[in-house]
Amino acid sequence: MSNQNSVVLLTRLLSLKESSPFHLIIDSLLQSSYYLIEEYVYKLNNSIDIIYLSFETAKKPNYAKEFIDCTFIKPDEIIKKVKSVITTSKSLIIIDSLNYFENIEVTNFISTLASPTTTIIATYHINVPIPKSSIPNYPSALSLLTYIASSIFELEPILPIDINEEELENEIAKLNIPVNLKLNSPIFKCTLTNRRKSGRSIIYKFKIDTKLHEYEIIKEAQPETNEEDESLLKDLTTFNLTTSNKQKLAKEQVELPFMQAQESLGSSGGAIVYEFEKDDDYDEEDPYEDPF
Repeated sequence: MSNQNSVVLLTRLLSLKESSPFHLIIDSLLQSSYYLIEEYVYKLNNSIDIIYLSFETAKKPNYAKEFIDCTFIKPDEIIKKVKSVITTSKSLIIIDSLNYFENIEVTNFISTLASPTTTIIATYHINVPIPKSSIPNYPSALSLLTYIASSIFELEPILPIDINEEELENEIAKLNIPVNLKLNSPIFKCTLTNRRKSGRSIIYKFKIDTKLHEYEIIKEAQPETNEEDESLLKDLTTFNLTTSNKQKLAKEQVELPFMQAQESLGSSGGAIVYEFEKDDDYDEEDPYEDPF
């Protein structure tokens, strides 16, 4: 997919025009999901009813039609309340945090609410300690969520080049939040994983500017080419260790023996075919001699 098409995909996901019932946003203390949620709201432009499920938000957002305080409500009760307020043919459910669900109940909660007419956008905080599971060796909530999510947004701040990320993570783990690093900025990096209906996943990295509502794909650094490697071999010895373009072309055109064997034995399908040679010692009366 071209860079332009990847930006189109991101735009369609933010506008809920792409078939993707469950959007999982993974944020951290370094980069909150707040600005990405605001970008969804900007793209939707009041075109859809929004139901906000709050575990951490004290005040109802202006864009939410319904606001449900889930602090002291069990998952089954939350589902009943949500279904009772859904009135239109298409709606959006925003969950400010999935960290309050146990791993044994989170997938059932999401799958019950998601439908062809209901999209879920939910945040998971990566820095929150994981509670002990009531079932030994059961997968973590994050593992289950990333497995069932149709689109995953992993958010990161845009840090200065000279920042030691390992030291920064250690400080964040101690809740020592550095200043003047443009953390939780409206301009941030996002790794998007989108799962197609075929099951294939495509991954892109974007720089998202929610101030200007612009998205730019981040290109990965290309590995060094063989030409640079071969230049290191020059003048190291009297022998010629490099290959010319003509030699490379000739090498690519060489037909390998196993390719010829596949052509001649292709009619046998996936069977193991053994052709006896003149020097093979084969005894027809010995049943163990037959390779089949």
